[in-house]
Amino acid sequence: MKLNYKVYGEGFPLVILHGVFGSGDNWTTLARKFGGQYKTIVPDLRNHGRSPHDPVFNYDAMVKDLHELVEDLKIPEFHLIGHSMGGKVAMFFAEKYPKMLRKLVVVDIAPRQYQPHHQEILAGFKQVDLANTSSRQEAEEAMATKITEPDVRQFLLKNLYRTEAATFDWRVNLQAIEANIEEVGKIFSNPEPVAVPTLFIRGGLSKYIQERDEADIAKQFSQSQIETVANAGHWVHAEQPEAVFELVKDFLNG
Repeated sequence: MKLNYKVYGEGFPLVILHGVFGSGDNWTTLARKFGGQYKTIVPDLRNHGRSPHDPVFNYDAMVKDLHELVEDLKIPEFHLIGHSMGGKVAMFFAEKYPKMLRKLVVVDIAPRQYQPHHQEILAGFKQVDLANTSSRQEAEEAMATKITEPDVRQFLLKNLYRTEAATFDWRVNLQAIEANIEEVGKIFSNPEPVAVPTLFIRGGLSKYIQERDEADIAKQFSQSQIETVANAGHWVHAEQPEAVFELVKDFLNG
């Protein structure tokens, strides 16, 4: 699959992968900063953003998509950052193509199994009657009946756009994601440790990477370290962009 992507800056390649229900645009602020030193490539994963929709939605497919992208761009080696679902894609990519990665950064996700926990978000999407919605405010009000956090609603509403027929639609392929939602939480487990130097970043207020995950991270990624960003939840890069930028910059340059 040919993914939609944006490029910022020049230099050694750096690829950034977003999480579920997001898009590459979620990383624009940091991508521009990284673009001062790296050729920063930010794709939309399949069924997200402006990339194609497909009923197949799993990590094998997303790894293949990423490999096709870097092959098309003639990139033999690069740094890779992935947040949440994108972090899982990055882990699976590192397992299959370790020699293509110089360094790996995994943001607020562990290599363990996560049970489906996006029911509230999916319900919020479904509350929006696209055919009879005339404004973004109406869409947010409908979504608010299921999703109480304003910042989560604003994040999800970035998927809302006007079609050429002047109606609203979602960029994200909700049908494919809901049908494969258990795939999003799939465990990463490899028979041999991944030897790529790896930085795990967790939000101090997030529960996605817990103390019980630390031993498994060390086992699965033999050259790994874990850093915690204070006063940040799961969307660490959006809540504390400067702290994340400094951590990643120091790691990649170290």
